[in-house]
Amino acid sequence: MKLFLPSARATNFLLIVGFASIGYALYIRYTALEVSSVGLACAAGLDTWLCGSRKIVVTLHQYSVFGIAALIIAAINLLRPSLVLFAAALAMACLGVVLFNIVMSSLAIGLLILSLARRAPESD
Repeated sequence: MKLFLPSARATNFLLIVGFASIGYALYIRYTALEVSSVGLACAAGLDTWLCGSRKIVVTLHQYSVFGIAALIIAAINLLRPSLVLFAAALAMACLGVVLFNIVMSSLAIGLLILSLARRAPESD
C-alpha cells in the first residue's frame, strides 16, 4: 500500500505555494487591513490597487470564503488525493489563517494532514 506522499520536487512546490500565500496574506493584513490611515483613505474614496485589494479581502472575510473554500477543497482532497487539490487547499488555508478565518482554515489543515495517510490513487 503506497501512501499519498509528495515527492521532493512536489514538496518544494508546496513550500513555495504555502510561503507565497502566507506572505501575501501578511502583506495585505499589515499594510491594508490593520493600518488605520489606509482604511480612512480608502473610505474617503482613494482608488488604488491596495484599496481594491482591501475591499475584496474584507468582503471575502465577511462571508468566510477563505475558510469555507479551504475546507471544501481539503475534503475533496481527502476523498481523492491530488497534488493540485492539496496545493489549492494549502493556499486557501494559509490565507484563511492569517486573514481571520481561523476555525475552518485550521480544520482544513487537519484534513490536509489526514490526506497524507490516504492511499495514493491508482495510475491508469
